[in-house]
Amino acid sequence: MTDVLSPRALNRATLARQLLLARSELPAVTAIERLAGLQGQAPDAPYVGLWSRLRDFHADELVGPVADRAVVRSLLMRGTVHLVTADDCLALWPAIRPVLDRGLRGHYASEIAGLDVDAVVEAGRALLTERPLTRAELGKALADRWPGTDPATLAYVVSYLAPTVQVTPRGLWRQSGPAAHTTVEAWLDRPVGAGMSLDELVLRYLAAFGPASVRDAQTWSGLTRLKEVFERLRPRLRVFADVKGKELFDLPDAPRPDPDTPAPPRFLPEYDNVLLSHADRTRVIPDGRRVPLPPGNGARCGTLLIDGEFQATWTVERDGDVARLVVDSDEVDAIAEEGARMLDFLAPGSAHAIRFRAGR
Repeated sequence: MTDVLSPRALNRATLARQLLLARSELPAVTAIERLAGLQGQAPDAPYVGLWSRLRDFHADELVGPVADRAVVRSLLMRGTVHLVTADDCLALWPAIRPVLDRGLRGHYASEIAGLDVDAVVEAGRALLTERPLTRAELGKALADRWPGTDPATLAYVVSYLAPTVQVTPRGLWRQSGPAAHTTVEAWLDRPVGAGMSLDELVLRYLAAFGPASVRDAQTWSGLTRLKEVFERLRPRLRVFADVKGKELFDLPDAPRPDPDTPAPPRFLPEYDNVLLSHADRTRVIPDGRRVPLPPGNGARCGTLLIDGEFQATWTVERDGDVARLVVDSDEVDAIAEEGARMLDFLAPGSAHAIRFRAGR
């Protein structure tokens, strides 16, 4: 008989693997690997994500690895920018390449019709190897060879189909810089090889986000047709069901805490993967609310887990020398202490205030 996992059991299992039940003592780079990467669309967001997951985390613990190229920001899962270890970037990019190819052809099918895409990629890689370029600079340089094609389209061909990273100072805490790119090989001084197998990719996903369904893994990665991978792995996995009878897979020895395990409040940055990495999000968003996806550099707004569920949003506003945390919740007692600690991290040396807006 297949064991049935309640939404709360799934919630606690996922929170445990995402280091959100109890803060971990792991080093930042090890945590990023354990988490299968952090969303890096907003360059400062991973710092908040790690602060919520690691005990006594300081920004310098990530600034150093970013500066030393031990971790990088690259277009990966779901065709979005992720912060991953250098080793994972080299291993993940070939496995995720079909997602990026499909993304390019889905967004630019008419623009690239008749274009020698391989030649554009080769030319773009040569330019980015010489020096980092923004997409605008790259498109302008490529337009000299393909004058009849929109420069932005040419730049996106390279961004999608060549393994690239965004270079520093972008991605360093509180430092600004253009979104300039170079090739993974030039930045890491290592070649991109065959990459990890789809079997390994699925196992990494389950370790970070399981128990999960085939559709969940496809949502996280952006890949399709993973059912055959799960069937191949079935003898190595435990099989569960959710309350609707959907089949879920997991690593045999992965943590599945008691559903009654307390889940402390956790402030998450925008785009946090714990909210975006399942087709069925009810384990963390039972009321179906939309995950806000604001633009910007990050560390100014995000979402809030209360009892393990996304129940509120937060923003930090500046009023002169005062940093004010505004929380759209009336759960004052549950989150005030954690909010004060986050302000200490986000705005050291400033006066702090917290305002709660109920009923939002």
